[in-house]
Amino acid sequence: MTTTVASGHDHDAAGEAGAPLPPRAKVAVAASKVTGAVSRAAGRGSGAVIGGRVALRLDPQLLARLTAGRDCVLVSATNGKTTTTRLIAEALRALGPVVSNALGANMPAGITAAMASDRDARHAVIEVDEKYLPTVAAQTKPRAIALLNLSRDQLDRAAETRMLAQRWRDGLAGTAATVVANCDDPLVVWAAGEVANVVWVAAGQAWQEDAWSCPRCGGVLQRPSADWHCAKCDFRRPAPVWSLDGDALRDPLGVRVELGGLRLPGRANRANATTAAAVASLFGVDPQRAVSRMEQVTAVAGRYDTVTYRGRRLRLLLAKNPAGWLETFDLVAAEADAGGTDGGGAGHPVLLSVNALSADGTDTSWLWDVDYTRLAGRPVLVIGQRRLDLAVRLQVAGVEFTVYDDVDAAVDAAPEGLIDVIANYTAFQQLRARVGA
Repeated sequence: MTTTVASGHDHDAAGEAGAPLPPRAKVAVAASKVTGAVSRAAGRGSGAVIGGRVALRLDPQLLARLTAGRDCVLVSATNGKTTTTRLIAEALRALGPVVSNALGANMPAGITAAMASDRDARHAVIEVDEKYLPTVAAQTKPRAIALLNLSRDQLDRAAETRMLAQRWRDGLAGTAATVVANCDDPLVVWAAGEVANVVWVAAGQAWQEDAWSCPRCGGVLQRPSADWHCAKCDFRRPAPVWSLDGDALRDPLGVRVELGGLRLPGRANRANATTAAAVASLFGVDPQRAVSRMEQVTAVAGRYDTVTYRGRRLRLLLAKNPAGWLETFDLVAAEADAGGTDGGGAGHPVLLSVNALSADGTDTSWLWDVDYTRLAGRPVLVIGQRRLDLAVRLQVAGVEFTVYDDVDAAVDAAPEGLIDVIANYTAFQQLRARVGA
């Protein structure tokens, strides 16, 4: 088992942030910016990914060059990494400029383009796709790595969760980074098992269906309380240094810092903020100051935005996999129990949209892992490319629903007021474009 620490470590950076690049790297950066600009002008997106790909073709070592001399933080997980990246970046801005891949381009090409966009910022906070974490860690030599959770996602092309945890474990073995890890997720604990410096955070684990057996010996994990353990070996939950305690975080000294001022809703975001505060503390930002800065974040790449569209208020929520849908349902249910949010009142409609494009994963069998009975008694509107697949799942769950061809028809059929819109990745992006978010 790893050693728990609560402070940072020496960071032997190669050079300084903003140091001159060699000629090859300069050409690669220039090519990235030109390619990105052309892509944006052609309406093909932000241009970050294609620009980064061109740059890495010209200089395969460019990411390492662009992060040399910076204090880097990597954030990886199945769910919550974009939001946590944004919260950490905001907390570290208490110390000065931060460069980050804020829009979620989280593979090496997108990360490289983001790092090229600001050569001077001392701190870099980088969201990393789960599959690329070991590779990006080797290139960026981070000071800290945040590991939030692992669960099933994109079953047709993503690695099985146990394999992914093993890949993290092997790739992070011997890292000089301090790893800030969720002690409530057994797969994350296993993944951090060969790391010397670990700060454990009790961030919770609502979805447990991917962690019932011990990744060390295969025994059944026992969960009589939060302190899970293996029935056959000594693999067990480490003692947390930081924890989410209701509506507050508790720091290593036992001091509670209230999270009620966070403008991002739900238990999952309080957990994300707790992890972000733990990371920020490694850089000398005290928890109260970190939380105060995080309270300024109102939305993250469209997530949690509320927009007015066709006379209704639409709150946009992203849910890409069973764990994400569970957290989102818990958020919606908790607010309904409390009397609604933004004047919507309990029982306001929920609009669900599911696609199965390449970026989503084309296998929709995961729909059967989601407990849609949590929506019973609420008006449910269904759209999206795979609306009929979702309709069958809702029918089996005994949830009443109505299918519509598009968002306009669904919104027009809903009463005036708030509609919670829950969509997976490409459906979410399409909805944002349609409603002007």
